[in-house]
Parts: sequence; structure tokens; C-alpha cells
Amino acid sequence: MTLVKRDYFQASKTFDFESTVSNAISGTFAAMNACYECCDRHAADGAIALIQENADGSSSRHSYAELRDQAAQFANYLSGKGVQAGDIVAGLLPRGHALVVTILGTWRIGAVYQPLFTAFGPKAIEHRVQTSGAKLIVSDVANRSKLIDVQHCPPVMTVSDAGAGLEAGDCDFWPALNALSTEFAPVMRSGDDPFLMMFTSGTTGLAKPLEVPLRAIVAFQRYMIDAVGLRADDSFWNVADPGWAYGLYFGITGPMSMGLPVLSVDGLFNLDRCLDVAKKYNVNNLAGAPTVFRMLIAAGGKVADQWKEQLRVVSSAGEPLNPEVIRWFKEHLDVSINDHYGQTEMGMVLCNHHNLEHPMHMGAAGYASPGHRVVVLDEEELKELPVGVPGILSVDVEHSPMFWFNGYKGIETTSFKGRYYLTGDTAELNSDGSISFVGRSDDVISTSGYRVGPFDVESALLEHPAVVEAAVVGKPDEQRNEIIKAFVILQDGYEGTPELAEELRIHVRNRLAAHAYPREIEFPDELPKTPSGKVQRFILRINEINKYNEQKQAQQAAC
Repeated sequence: MTLVKRDYFQASKTFDFESTVSNAISGTFAAMNACYECCDRHAADGAIALIQENADGSSSRHSYAELRDQAAQFANYLSGKGVQAGDIVAGLLPRGHALVVTILGTWRIGAVYQPLFTAFGPKAIEHRVQTSGAKLIVSDVANRSKLIDVQHCPPVMTVSDAGAGLEAGDCDFWPALNALSTEFAPVMRSGDDPFLMMFTSGTTGLAKPLEVPLRAIVAFQRYMIDAVGLRADDSFWNVADPGWAYGLYFGITGPMSMGLPVLSVDGLFNLDRCLDVAKKYNVNNLAGAPTVFRMLIAAGGKVADQWKEQLRVVSSAGEPLNPEVIRWFKEHLDVSINDHYGQTEMGMVLCNHHNLEHPMHMGAAGYASPGHRVVVLDEEELKELPVGVPGILSVDVEHSPMFWFNGYKGIETTSFKGRYYLTGDTAELNSDGSISFVGRSDDVISTSGYRVGPFDVESALLEHPAVVEAAVVGKPDEQRNEIIKAFVILQDGYEGTPELAEELRIHVRNRLAAHAYPREIEFPDELPKTPSGKVQRFILRINEINKYNEQKQAQQAAC
């Protein structure tokens, strides 16, 4: 499948694709600085870098020139505290002006920024800062108390309101910066040097650290251009939190590398807030997780009335996009919502691209992003599989010059085999060159000799008008090895009765196949999710395994 690049804007403000791929292959990114790439080079002519929308409804705009100067002030502060190139600076901050200055100033001195999601508790923070060896944490008054119980906590700099709420020994962020010079030359590093310290979500164990090299900025920018389809005149909003990879990579780094404004929205996220912000800033390019889009669909006409002619393109990432969501956006908003696949470890590598010409395969995760060769692999024999045969979604590293992940820091990485990086996800190659996501390898259900991907069952359930969300797992069963069990969140006005459960079973059976319907359906009040909103199927699956084992033990004891 040949992907054709459409024309894109402002060539002087973007990396030249062909030369940067060549540089990636030859390893000649000899001198880079993330603050320069994402701020300084766009600072002319008063270009706006940040549009800040606060929880109280107030807002502010900040230019690239302003952020450049404030980043230099923060770099001077770091230098005075002994922070050097390669050191870690962590940010426990909400979305906003201080967060962006912290990130840019950290990069300016050649140091490495580590995000700490503001919903983390002390133990989660402690694991991350102790593992990274962070030299400083920048926080705000609302989150500062979480650090009191963090053992061996590094020094803290706090963003306060005129000094209120400062802990003893803390430095007040803005007064400290305002007293320092706005002159600080960016410290140049090589393309293989890190500029971000990330942690995996930790859904199957302790969160694992990884370093993101500077050359990844090129891949981030290409994703914004090719997949998100970002244009100079777009009003772009990535609703993902910058405490996680998608929000940091593609809500801050990607747009700013292109010299475009970042829309930062602080405060609680709900439907009314989403609609108000989108209307205020005339958002026409939207990115986020399917959880957000299902919320919009649940609101129905209220969303359709506002966004019918406003949205140009929508991008979805973080978990597979259900076909029902794609159909709803097309039918009610006349807009394409495209599925994108990636990981913290590698960014986005498999996409339905808004700015590349290729067939659209309903339900497929998409096509390999330029600079990546993505294949479906037999894990045991390391053979690339043909069309229609399930295998492990993998990246051919030797033929993927944009691929940047080198393994976890200080932890042995088992995901590399030969020349391939194995994602751990199951997929199938389609005849048109696209790849369809089947599920996490440990999520695939084996029932009566069939392998069933939970995503297909969940998608079918979501097509029923009673269903808001669904999670499907395999439940141990002596006869069938596993049976399919669904956990369903209902729309208002519906009750989880046996009659509705039977109706849903019949609906899925008719929609998919006789072997692929949920034999059991439970109606919980909520589903377990990560802080970024991903459903944690493994928790549901482990609960079912534990219940099964307890029943077996009780039966054996009775005998």
C-alpha cells in the first residue's frame, strides 16, 4: 500500500521529511534542543503558543516569545540549583501556563522532563521519582500535600497564589523566575539523548520507565501532519491530559514543534464544559480517547446541533475505536473520526491518516505511519504472517527509521526479538494493507476452540441503544475453557433486568456469530479504568478467575 502525502503548510516551520528520515537512518541528529525546536524558532511576529482556559472561565494567551523568555528564566533557576543536562525535572502540575514553562525550561537546559499525573497518590509519585532520580519537582498548592508522604522526596518548587499555601522550604515559582535573567542559550544535545522520562501505565505491574530521545520530535510532528491532519488555520484541541503520553507527545510537543497554539483547558472535564470550550474557540480539529466520544454520543442531539458544521476532522487514540462511534460521527456530524494506534513506548505507528490518501477499512486500526514498517508476526517462529492470520502486532525496527524506543531504563526488555519489536497486542493483516486490532494478547478469549477478540463483542454491545460502555473478558469454564462475560454500563432510563440481558445476548449473537456472544452479562455501576480513562479488562478478568478458583475450592471441600 502506497501512502500519498497531501500538501501541508508552512514548510519553513516543519522538519523536512525526507532529510530527517535520512538523518534518522544515519544517526546524524548531532545538535538538538527541544526548547529551541518547540519554542525559540517560532518566536517571531508575536505568534501565539498557548491559549489557557481556566476552571473559573477566565483565559489568557501567551506568545512563543514570552514562553522563550520564561523558559530561560526557569533554566537559570535550574542551573543555580545544580541541575545539569541529562538530569530529571518532574512536574506535578495541572494543565496551564506554569506547566508549559516548566517543560520548556527543563528542555532548555538540556534536562529531561518527567510528567506526574495530578490524580496520582503519594505511592505512585514515590515510585516514579525514586526510579527516575528526579532532582526537582514543580507542583502547585492543590497537589503539594501529596508530596508530604513521599519518601526521599526531592526539593519542591511550588506555584502559589501570592505565596499562599507554600510549605516550609519551598521556592515560590513565579517570584523566583521573575527575579532571573531572560538570557540562557539552549544547551544542545544529540538526537539520541533523552528529553522526556515516561512511565508505562503499569496495568500489569509496576510502572516501567523509558526515555524518549530528542529525535522522536520528528516522529511526533509527522503524526500531527499526516494522521491528525493539523493545518495552520485549525483550532486544535487534544483533550488528553499531558500527565500521560498522548497529551504530552501530541497535545504539547507536536503542535509546538509546528509553531501552532496549544489549547490548554484546566478543571473538571464534562459534557457541558467540552461543548462550551469547543464553541468558544471554534474547535474544528479534535483529538482524544473513545471514552470522550462515547460521552458525546450519549448526549445525542445536543452535540449534533452544535458541531454539525464545526468539526473538520476527529482523531481517536488510547483504545480501539468502535465502528458504531465512526458511524455516529459520520451520520450525525458528517465528519470522519479516524482510529490511531500507538503506545507510550513508540508514539503512534498505525493510523487511519487524515492527510494521507489510502482506503478506509471500517474497524481497522489503520496503516503504518511513514517511517515505520508494521507487521503481524508469529511470535514463536518470528515469521511475518499473511492476510487473515492473527499474530502479534510488531514493528520491523531495521526498516523503521522513525522508530525510537530502545527499551526500558534499568529493566531488561523482552519485547525485542531479532529485528522486531513486539507490542504484545494481537492483530490481523487485511488484503488492502491495513491492519485490524484484535486485542491484547492476554485479553483474547478462547471459547469452545474459537478465539474471540473482546473488542468485537464490545463494539456489538455498543450498537444497542441501552449501552453506554462495555467491557468483555473470558471467564473460566470447565466445558468451554472460557465463556464470554460482558460488563455493561447502561444509558439512563434502562434497568439491568434479566430480560434486557437476554435481549443483549441475542443482539450480539445476531450481530457477530453463535459462538461470540456473552453467555453472562453483569450490570455494574462503573468499570475499572486507568487515570487516563482506559478500561482495565485485566482487573475484571482476575476477579472472575478468583471467583472460579474459590468455587472450585468450595466444591472440593464439600466432597
